[in-house]
Amino acid sequence: MTNTSPDFSQAPPVLAIIGPTASGKTAAALALARQLPVEVISMDSALVYRGMDVGTAKPTAEELRAVPHHLIDIRDPRDAYSAAEFARDALRLVQTIRARGALPLLVGGTLLYFKALTEGIARLPPADAALRARIEAQAAALGWPALHARLAQVDPATAARLAPNDGQRIQRALEVWQLAGRPMSTLIALNKEAACALPISAGAVFSLEPTDRGWLHERIARRFALMLQQGFIDEVRGLRARGDLHADLPSMRCVGYRQCWQALDGAFPLAEIADRGMAATRQLARRQLTWLRSMPGRHAIAADAPDATDRLVRAALGLLHR
Repeated sequence: MTNTSPDFSQAPPVLAIIGPTASGKTAAALALARQLPVEVISMDSALVYRGMDVGTAKPTAEELRAVPHHLIDIRDPRDAYSAAEFARDALRLVQTIRARGALPLLVGGTLLYFKALTEGIARLPPADAALRARIEAQAAALGWPALHARLAQVDPATAARLAPNDGQRIQRALEVWQLAGRPMSTLIALNKEAACALPISAGAVFSLEPTDRGWLHERIARRFALMLQQGFIDEVRGLRARGDLHADLPSMRCVGYRQCWQALDGAFPLAEIADRGMAATRQLARRQLTWLRSMPGRHAIAADAPDATDRLVRAALGLLHR
């Protein structure tokens, strides 16, 4: 890291590096940290969980020592962590990091977290365990696509942005509709908690987006193979052995963990974990890219360019030294 101590009082309140899974966000953040005194605010809904290290591609101990990181290992896998909680925690961290004379750097691909932080979060009814159980039972009987079709009848705006098998979000949208008697999309439009919103300056959001989808798929395949070599299946076995976790928890719905849990339940052979996990990760990346390309004002950088990291660092330095 540089020994200089620049004055960030007139700089953007934060910088952000976003992009689909496996696009090189961590490497870019570490490269930027060698040029600027940044502190990373993780924007990844899987990295918040303790004991979920291999399957989340969590930064290594060396990487965590090299640059201060926040919002990693802050929850037990049995506990939930919402976008609203992230927005509050990240806003507090932005203020304290800047007070230390450093630059907050948001890094991650959980774009719902980014949206909650920058646009505010709607006040929605709290979760209802009994209602969720009923919706889960309906999904088990009919399938999530059938519940997605039901959601399209009562909340077409929300259904239009969800995949037919996105069970977690379909469940929440149906839950909100039944609890509030109004579509979730209507509540979000009417009731933003603007006090939680953090404006991000134009050009301060750097998005790593591959021009060749095959390049990203190859990186996903290599990463998943490495996870398996590093003991991912044993990691999930250890989580299951605790006895207080189950497949419907948000932590165990994370990509890879869901497929591994299903295989260990006997839903399909262990030999299929790699193919099913990679397919689910590719689907996640596709959803992330769709969301990214709808975001105005981002500085898109070709993640598959040989000098992608250098381009991002130069752009960030140029922004700060205007």
